[in-house]
Amino acid sequence: MKKFRKILYVLGAVAIVAVAVWAFTGNKKEAEIAFEEQAVARVNLQNSITATGTIEPVTSVTVGTQVSGIVSRLYVDYNSVVKKGQVIAELDRTNLESELNNARANLSSCQSSLNYETSNYNRYKTLYDKGLVSAFDYENAKLSYEKAKQSVLQAREQVQKAQTNLGYATITSPIDGVVLSKSVEEGQTVAASFNTPELFTIAQDLTNMRVIADIDEADIGNVREGQRTTFTVDAYPNDVFDGEVTQVRQQATTTNNVVTYEVVISAPNQDLKLKPGLTANITVYTQELTGVLSVPNKALRVLPTQETIGKRKLTDCKGKNKVWVLAGGGREVKAVAVTLGMSDGVNTEVTSGVKEGDKVITLITEKVDEPAGDDAEVRSPFAPGPPGNNKKK
Repeated sequence: MKKFRKILYVLGAVAIVAVAVWAFTGNKKEAEIAFEEQAVARVNLQNSITATGTIEPVTSVTVGTQVSGIVSRLYVDYNSVVKKGQVIAELDRTNLESELNNARANLSSCQSSLNYETSNYNRYKTLYDKGLVSAFDYENAKLSYEKAKQSVLQAREQVQKAQTNLGYATITSPIDGVVLSKSVEEGQTVAASFNTPELFTIAQDLTNMRVIADIDEADIGNVREGQRTTFTVDAYPNDVFDGEVTQVRQQATTTNNVVTYEVVISAPNQDLKLKPGLTANITVYTQELTGVLSVPNKALRVLPTQETIGKRKLTDCKGKNKVWVLAGGGREVKAVAVTLGMSDGVNTEVTSGVKEGDKVITLITEKVDEPAGDDAEVRSPFAPGPPGNNKKK
């Protein structure tokens, strides 16, 4: 009798375990393996770097004066359009004309002395040839004559210098352009002692601007002349301007231990929106490929194993770079060796191994269906219950 009860207890325990197993697993469907695929397609690939820079005219000239004086007349103002040779300012001529008159008077005096010394030298030479004067007297007459000639030459140079300085009193534009800045007013005294005073800054052509960009030393190795660029300015945040790298300068600039190099970028400005001094936010496209065959980068990171693909066949290859495809009607996960090219961080160029339209696996996931019951949910007795179940009634 006791033996029979013991058998009943064992059978009951087995039944309870079986019910528990069925409760937790028996009413769930088998897990399914889901494959996300994407077709090999042709896309445009781009790599770029960003920087900031300053917009400035391609050609600008600072106009100054080589002589000191008082500004008597100004003929231009900010934004004035000027032509090459046009008079834009005049200095007071009083002192300069006086210097010219003194130089001319000195030249006249030196010329008179030369005339006298020439006659005196000719007379002594005649007497010396006849033996009537000593060699000493002849040499003195000749020396005085040579000094008089040099004095005349010096006086002529002084006249020329005074005339040139007088001409500097009339200031003309050296180029065709637009006046960007004006640093003086009428009646102001300018002194040209050591540095040439700055009067105006004239830009030659505001329809042809440039951007001087500061490129970090880590990026400068990828920048080349002829590369396409785009940039924006805060004045027109919705406009994107096009340009091209025209010069990569070799001189480095160090600011707060940061090394940068200047890169010159063309900036056509037909509508005159771009103004000198604006800050530009620049993108330089260091690599560009159009319509190249490519695969998503995440397809290159897929690493299937037999455990992650279920009952399907796993076929690997020896290629260094590979993508995975479904073969045999979905019953096989197969590796395909590919040759890679440029990448933009999202897609990578493929030069061999696959063709356009082929589908490659980008993600493998395990999909588990919901429990088979209509409303009942089978939960582990050790799992936390839904919020609110522990509230006191």
